Amino acid sequence: MQWQTNLPLIAILRGITPDEALAHVGAVIDAGFDAVEIPLNSPQWEKSIPQVVDAYGEQALIGAGTVLQPEQVDRLAAMGCRLIVTPNIQPEVIRRAVGYGMTVCPGCATASEAFSALDAGAQALKIFPSSAFGPDYIKALKAVLPPEVPVFAVGGVTPEKPGAVD
Repeated sequence: MQWQTNLPLIAILRGITPDEALAHVGAVIDAGFDAVEIPLNSPQWEKSIPQVVDAYGEQALIGAGTVLQPEQVDRLAAMGCRLIVTPNIQPEVIRRAVGYGMTVCPGCATASEAFSALDAGAQALKIFPSSAFGPDYIKALKAVLPPEVPVFAVGGVTPEKPGAVD
């Protein structure tokens, strides 16, 4: 699968509130990001996500992170989300999101988990927590995955410490 945005990164806006959401998402889009995740453990995500989808859904792939339950996928689909990011492999969450036509990027740490996610229909993978493994581990994991699968290193990656994972 080809990652469907221009920048192969996802802006994670953890802890963002509805009052901050539009300005912050606008800023990351202006900075070049075209995929944005608002985690479901953020305050009042039920308000932030629809606001952001309405304002920026045509400009960017807008979605939710820390998605744990299939019922959450149903709610997010109704809000217009197009991206689902999970911290783990829940095949029913992945299948449900794929059924709605969403892009799914589940969290995994091993080759077995990665292939289980792909078997369930995931189109991208999130290596989490990447800071616990390091670039060499991620490179080795990518070597056994289908080359067309986008792989994102998440957890401990900052502008000051991006960590090469080509």
